[in-house]
Amino acid sequence: MENDKQKFRLLDTLYILMMIVPIVFGIVLKILTTPQSEGIAISGAKIFFTINLPIQNLPITESQIHSWLVMIAITGLCLFLTHGLKEKADTKRQHIAEWIVENAQKLVIDNMGDYFSGFAPFIAAILSLSAFSSLLALFGLYAPTSDVNVTAGWAILVFFLITYYKMKCGPVVYAKSFGEPVPFLAPLNIISEFATPVSMAFRHYGNVLSGSVISVLLAVGLQGLSSMVLGKLPGFLGEFPLFQIGIPAVLSIYFDVFSGVLQAYIFAMLTMLYVAGAFPADEYFRRKAKKSTI
Repeated sequence: MENDKQKFRLLDTLYILMMIVPIVFGIVLKILTTPQSEGIAISGAKIFFTINLPIQNLPITESQIHSWLVMIAITGLCLFLTHGLKEKADTKRQHIAEWIVENAQKLVIDNMGDYFSGFAPFIAAILSLSAFSSLLALFGLYAPTSDVNVTAGWAILVFFLITYYKMKCGPVVYAKSFGEPVPFLAPLNIISEFATPVSMAFRHYGNVLSGSVISVLLAVGLQGLSSMVLGKLPGFLGEFPLFQIGIPAVLSIYFDVFSGVLQAYIFAMLTMLYVAGAFPADEYFRRKAKKSTI
């Protein structure tokens, strides 16, 4: 019995470390690879090294490394919340795990219908990956959602899902959908088809990146304001960052926390609406009922 408790605590410790160590690793990696510089520099994801490939070289950037760190941390969180599940919830972690699952299922069913109830894990994964990626900025790390390559990859995956469900009734019905409501709108419908992943990728990337840039610019502006107001005072008083106390933290709550979580929710909602809206449900169930009567 005592051995079982020790194993349980050991696994709990391992799962907690899976949540903490990736963030610590990211911070240490940033400190070791970022040279000292004066002022600010707003740039894209740092390239650590490049893998030479026959067709095109593959750069390994902050976006990729940080995405993996976020996935490891989320995996640790999931394992921790689901460790020691019982038929009747008697721990806070199990209550939290059940609350997440129930709300994810409810969100999917309310927006997509019962047919897509199996989408709950996918939507929960998009929400958590996007939100936690944006929240990395709170630790001074580069947010993967600030890289259009990351959000474009997610958007392309959603595009494949949209196309898959549009073709549920066959390629003929899929081709006819471009001529609705009138055939001469087919070129616009085709353009709209490919504009969907582009708009999703740039909307998410643009909002997160703009928030990070504005936060940095405001912090530097407040530093300059402090120097202008207190610069003539003697000693350390002239260097005291008066206007940088508290104000950047409040701004970070909006740009890094609220905006990042909001964009994750919007991306998940658009995914559900686009996929469910692309599915020709009436035609699909009519054909399915017809086959069952044969």
